[in-house]
Amino acid sequence: MRSLKLELEGGERWRVDFPLDRIRRTGLPDTNASHPASSGPEWVSVPGRARTCPGVEELRSIHTTARVLWQEKGKCCLVISLVKEACAIQSTRSGHSRCHQSIDTTHRSGLRQSQLLLPLRRWRRILGVRHFVMPKPLNERLAEGQYATEASSKPDAPRQYTEEQRKPLASHAPDIEQGITFAAQDSLPKLPIPDLEHSITKYLAALKPLQPPREHAETQQAAEEFLKGDGPELNEKLKKYANGKTSYIEQFWYDSYLNYDNPVVLNLNPFFLLEDDPTPARNNQVTRAASLVVSALSFVRAVRREELPPDTIKGQPLCMYQYSRLFGTARIPTENGCHIGQDPDSQHIVVLCHGQFYWFDVLDENSDHVMSEKDLAINLQTIVDDAQQTPIQEAAKGAIGVLSTENRKVWAGLREVLTRDEGSNNADCLGIVDSALFIVCLDYAAPTNAPDLCGNMLCGTSKIEKGIQIGTCTNRWYDKLQIIVCANGSAGINFEHTGVDGHTVLRFASDVYTDTILRFARTINGQAPSLWASTSPDPSKRDPKSFGPISTTPRKLEWVMTSELSIAVRFAETRLADLIQQNEFQTLDFAAYGKNFMTSMGFSPDAFVQMAFQAAYYGLYGRSECTYEPAMTKVYLHGRTEAIRSVTPESLAFVQEFWSELEPSRKVEALRRACQAHTAQTRECAKAQGCDRHLYALFSVWQRGLDEDGAEAASSNGDGYSSRGASSPSPLASPVLSAQSDDGLPQRIRSSSSPSPSPARLHALPSLFADHGWDRLNNTILSTSNCGNPSLRHFGFGPTSGDGFGIGYIIKDEGISICASSKHRQTKRFVDALESYLVEIRRMLRAAGGRGGSPAANRARERDRGSSKEGKMKRGRPIRSEVVDKAASVDSRVGSDDDDLGGYGFFDAGMLLQALQARTGSLENTVMAAVEKAMPRRREVGKKLRLSEY
Repeated sequence: MRSLKLELEGGERWRVDFPLDRIRRTGLPDTNASHPASSGPEWVSVPGRARTCPGVEELRSIHTTARVLWQEKGKCCLVISLVKEACAIQSTRSGHSRCHQSIDTTHRSGLRQSQLLLPLRRWRRILGVRHFVMPKPLNERLAEGQYATEASSKPDAPRQYTEEQRKPLASHAPDIEQGITFAAQDSLPKLPIPDLEHSITKYLAALKPLQPPREHAETQQAAEEFLKGDGPELNEKLKKYANGKTSYIEQFWYDSYLNYDNPVVLNLNPFFLLEDDPTPARNNQVTRAASLVVSALSFVRAVRREELPPDTIKGQPLCMYQYSRLFGTARIPTENGCHIGQDPDSQHIVVLCHGQFYWFDVLDENSDHVMSEKDLAINLQTIVDDAQQTPIQEAAKGAIGVLSTENRKVWAGLREVLTRDEGSNNADCLGIVDSALFIVCLDYAAPTNAPDLCGNMLCGTSKIEKGIQIGTCTNRWYDKLQIIVCANGSAGINFEHTGVDGHTVLRFASDVYTDTILRFARTINGQAPSLWASTSPDPSKRDPKSFGPISTTPRKLEWVMTSELSIAVRFAETRLADLIQQNEFQTLDFAAYGKNFMTSMGFSPDAFVQMAFQAAYYGLYGRSECTYEPAMTKVYLHGRTEAIRSVTPESLAFVQEFWSELEPSRKVEALRRACQAHTAQTRECAKAQGCDRHLYALFSVWQRGLDEDGAEAASSNGDGYSSRGASSPSPLASPVLSAQSDDGLPQRIRSSSSPSPSPARLHALPSLFADHGWDRLNNTILSTSNCGNPSLRHFGFGPTSGDGFGIGYIIKDEGISICASSKHRQTKRFVDALESYLVEIRRMLRAAGGRGGSPAANRARERDRGSSKEGKMKRGRPIRSEVVDKAASVDSRVGSDDDDLGGYGFFDAGMLLQALQARTGSLENTVMAAVEKAMPRRREVGKKLRLSEY
């Protein structure tokens, strides 16, 4: 928290507390990166009048002055601009006294500034919105046969509200510790840049078991030339570029995602399949959806109030930055690559049913709930009833959501058609969708078997009737986070992957699933605990005026389907159906044993399962192929993943011995050595000491021609997004980083502000990247990811290469859940081979007679098994605690158990290959305008529905 003292002209003084983490998340400059931490707050004089709010011209002057002060003195002066802008807009609505009262309230109450002072565009949006007042909860109105009335209508008997009901913030904000979510951000270390020779050594080690001897010798020679030539120079440029940046890889990483031009469905977006609700009666579609939405909104509230406890691993806090990018975001395609737009103050959700779009507000300006679970269920049932009135064949013709499955350049052109006329109905509808917190997809289908459920969550179903697509594949919007609920209550999550990894969405999914159970338990005995530090006040007990200008009645978005859009929808659906037909999914719910058995035998569960993939593939094809598993690096600031290369000399020796005629004991020992090598590599990667990210950053430095002059302007804010919510490149970024090819891939061009490199330097690819080994390592055949907990039934994604497999797996205490996908590469046969191996290796382990690992740990288990006395009852599962050394370093904390580190970013295995093959191009200076146009201000768009009883 940084305190800023403001002295307005006229002698009036205020003190504003502004969290550093919120500065980062809102796109303001990072104080730590801009200047050393000051010893305390200082007075800053601000132009303006003390008792008179500034006008538009004065606001511009203040904004300019704030930027100058920031650059010259390194103070949080942009905060001044935000405060003054909010005050000015408030004054236009309620007079000057209220605007100063807002600052005074912030000063006296200690509440966060974001709870009282709203961004400028939020007030503009509110001023232009026609809103309705909800005098009573929906259930009471329905019981009395009443419906929503407009704000101008007055009830016959005005209802009296207590002070607590009129000011809910005063009653529901107990003395709790706020700001804990991002409290550890400033103490997290930066992602280290590995030693160049170390990275080259690991690179050669990863390729050795994959290459024939002659090819590997050529790769070794290329690596030696790189170390003697371009390598050190590129590494020095990377280090200079990284100075003052949050992460040396982050901007390059965002570019590799956002410049991916192929459809995101089946290629980038993963899915989670949740376990069913343990109460069968609650697995009704509307009931389940309402319950999940309420819990999701509680999670949103906890993130925005910074009350969500930070993630930890072995006592080490993890970076929480990704949670600020989870809600209200949208992937926005343009002709020059995609960008991420975000409305950080979003209050509404969008519901898709039979391909038709609906929306309504679910949060107030303080991120408190405005509807109970029953009210939400009424809204969702109303939407289902309304959607069913349109024949599904007719609705399919206007299923705009299918356009989000198109090639990104095609989709960018179609968005331009939708937003061609600013203020048009289609532009407003698109703005409503883009700015929503998330999408809720209510499917009419009810898949029952696991492969069909997984396919439905990943890409939807394809079903053609009389030449018209009526499958659930058109009931999606793949550019945003989606909660999908089938007709039978089965639920899952499909998410856009650019800004968040699987670990972040896993926390969201598990907390949402847990909260749905706890809330139901509280309806039984009222004693169940809560996941949240504070809870939203009961909407039914609040004064309706306290909600602010909201619209809780669902509205249907009615797109204007021109002939151009109708044709585009048809072609997009046809291509999507082809894509779905080209992929197949198989699942394995292996229940014979799980984590408990593996650890009892002395194996790391993740390494054990990785060797199972190696053995199954080798048994089918007689060779080992490039295998990828991500290791989480969130122990570092803005950390994402590092690549674990599962094929090692030890793993290759194991699979060869496993399929030989050697005795079981020899095979078990080979397995043990392979697992130990995998575990050691996982720990190295979790410490950011792999080779993939480092070498890719060096490739990006070469590709973009970064040098000392261009490094400072290379990224917008160091967080992969511009200050206005879009990923750089932006008009403020260096042209070096703005270069992209005609097919949307990042490219290198010369900057007018930097020295022009020689033609040889422009075109000569460094020897390491020109070698065949570089292509081999970036063509992943087995893309694997370990991501899950008991709240998930399955997790998966599409293959990252045409001849590869995409394998998502969850290791449970007494089982393993695996979802495999491929483009018709005998997926069922591969899964069968995997199951056979798991059964056979257990037989071998038992035949080999014993367990390895820590003898002391195993003896302790044996003592525990033999310690029960006759007649003494033992109930419950033994709980094993771990002692955490609070003074331990990052290196000592990370990697003590690889099960928590692997597998949260599978997507980055495949899209890198396309980014690595980029060609020279250029970028127009219209990026920010495109993003602004893609995120228009919200109006009360759509036909208002008449609520039905649920």
